[in-house]
Amino acid sequence: MALSFPNQSRSYDPGRQSIRFTGYDGVFEVSVFVDVAILKAATKEWLSDEAQYLAVFDQMRTEIEQSTRKTYSRKPRATVVLTAANAK
Repeated sequence: MALSFPNQSRSYDPGRQSIRFTGYDGVFEVSVFVDVAILKAATKEWLSDEAQYLAVFDQMRTEIEQSTRKTYSRKPRATVVLTAANAK
């Protein structure tokens, strides 16, 4: 079954410097962490706080979900971490 994202909730995790959201592979929950470096690289603006990170994440959500599906399909697991190295 394909990874889906029916829940639009997301949150900033300052300890991991990432945005966290959840996907589902059938009944299995998949935690996804998006490194804020990806968000910083995608915009020319200076990003420095939670509100800015979440706003850029929201703008890029479709692209991020596509990258998450691609990364997850290569190696399905309960947690997916998107970094600049594997987000393409």
